[in-house]
Amino acid sequence: MKALKANPKKLSFGGAGSVGGQDWMQTAILAKKAGINPADMSFVALEGGGEVLTSLLGQHIQVGVGNVSEVGAHLDAGSIRVLAVFSKDRLEGKFSNLPTAIEQGYDLEWPVIRGFYMGLKVSDDAYKWWKNAFDKMMANEKFDAVRENQDLLPFEMTGEEIQAYVYKQTNEMRQLSEEYKLSK
Repeated sequence: MKALKANPKKLSFGGAGSVGGQDWMQTAILAKKAGINPADMSFVALEGGGEVLTSLLGQHIQVGVGNVSEVGAHLDAGSIRVLAVFSKDRLEGKFSNLPTAIEQGYDLEWPVIRGFYMGLKVSDDAYKWWKNAFDKMMANEKFDAVRENQDLLPFEMTGEEIQAYVYKQTNEMRQLSEEYKLSK
């Protein structure tokens, strides 16, 4: 982080979304913890993980922010290096050698939540059917095999549990947006 502190505008970060999105927010939090004003960073907004990796491999950006599941093949090939994962503890399996931000002195944990969401007008019966279907799927050994094959980490919440978690994360992002002066 010393080189970044010396001149953060010379180091470009790329991530999916735009300023204020998850990838930018993770980068801003890390920068702030390293004593860097997030407004001094050069953030390149890209469409998604594929564009982030392409830009990183093509040396159009110096640092990419994304999901560890997207980089497994590139780690195996030795074409990228992971600086830190934003989990509380080291990951398991093939990612177990990747350091966390926390163990490097930056108290930052940020799980990325992917999911399926339903509109308010969906019937309670349909909602329960889908919730039960996902619960059954996640309990199946075949699901574990597919998840592991795709380098996806376990994160198994449904129903009210995931709803409460998403609301909590959304509120935290709103607070950070206000802190970084992204909202009115």
